[in-house]
Amino acid sequence: MIDLGEAAEEAIEAARASKHGKGTRVLWTGSHQRLVVVGLTAGAKLAEHASPPAASLQVLAGTVRLYAGEEAEWVVNQGEVVAIPPERHAVDAVTESAFLLTVSLDPHPRTPST
Repeated sequence: MIDLGEAAEEAIEAARASKHGKGTRVLWTGSHQRLVVVGLTAGAKLAEHASPPAASLQVLAGTVRLYAGEEAEWVVNQGEVVAIPPERHAVDAVTESAFLLTVSLDPHPRTPST
């Protein structure tokens, strides 16, 4: 069993200690799913990156902003969860924050054909 409150505090502490304002705590890595708590200091960002097959972002503390594409934006507060769209996206911390990132991994990754 994992205490999400403790995991959030640990990720925020790691973010405070980081020169980039980011900290993580991996909670679970399996063959089909990964759970990671990400801590961000106010104003810190996760740069735009590719989306996994399916993922969600649940805010455990603070407020974050999720951007996808040119026009999609969600402000997510503590206790709220949002599905991450299947396109490139970025996250920034409106306030000091921690969120649970749940990622479903593709059990049958495609290999490029030659």
